[in-house]
Amino acid sequence: MNPVIMPAMPAKYDDQATVLRELVLDKKDVTPLRDKITGVRSIAILSGKGGVGKSNVAVNLALALADKGLDVALLDADLGLANIDILFGVTPKFNLGHVMRGEKELSEVVFKVGERVSIIPGGVGLRDLAELDEESQSWMINRLSFLEEETDLLIIDASAGIHKNVLSFAMSADTVLLVTTPEPTAIRDSYGVLKSLYQATKGAISISLLVNMASDEKEAFMVAERIISASEQFLGFKVPYLGCVPWDSEIRESVKKRKPLLLNEAESVAFPYFRALAQKIYESSEEGQSSKKPVKRDTFLWRLLRQGGNGEKQ
Repeated sequence: MNPVIMPAMPAKYDDQATVLRELVLDKKDVTPLRDKITGVRSIAILSGKGGVGKSNVAVNLALALADKGLDVALLDADLGLANIDILFGVTPKFNLGHVMRGEKELSEVVFKVGERVSIIPGGVGLRDLAELDEESQSWMINRLSFLEEETDLLIIDASAGIHKNVLSFAMSADTVLLVTTPEPTAIRDSYGVLKSLYQATKGAISISLLVNMASDEKEAFMVAERIISASEQFLGFKVPYLGCVPWDSEIRESVKKRKPLLLNEAESVAFPYFRALAQKIYESSEEGQSSKKPVKRDTFLWRLLRQGGNGEKQ
């Protein structure tokens, strides 16, 4: 039997950015980027190192905010260890890479995991977004406009560490939630992320601190004080302490069951802390301030595209 020989992929289709540029050549109705800005608020969740429960915080925070009446989209932007789908016990077939290649619309990539919560698998498509030329960016924004129309809040679960992609995601969001634990290495690495973001933005960034897996509120506050004091002393930068989530064995069990803690019927030790965290974030939003008009803001996707892929604004 003769072997089946597959035709070689043309060189111009080696990367998704090139594919998208080819697609744009046939599009004449590209809407300018600014015409698609509607002002969806965004929160990037970061950590200095892995293993601090960052993704669990992102997942349960999304669910708690949805219970406040917000439509929340959770963007899995961890390019190395994406696991939001695992925590929800689902297996999405597509990611943003399929949108960039013109194979799917964003509405086909977004995966509903609740009445008001959706996840967006990022994949390598996120890495290529900032490498597009302006015309391709405009075309891509049009394809992603579904997110603007269906979402009140975008939560970005970014990778751990200070890679340039992580910095870009953080600088593109309206605010950053930095997650750490009482472990000395986690504290050190959290300060490293904080310092990198401060230097990259010259202090023009909104960052709050969350201490996860603390034995109690007292320990969490002491950890937060160490980071806050170092930031003020060496950077002259004030970092608000948003609160803590105590160690809870039920969170580990929820991961094994692939069912987020807030979807369990029985409340746990950490349950009210996620609720309290969501309440603080909700109260600072336009939705939580009925007398406050919605803010016209640049969106996460706009800022990310304009970063140029290197953590520096063009």
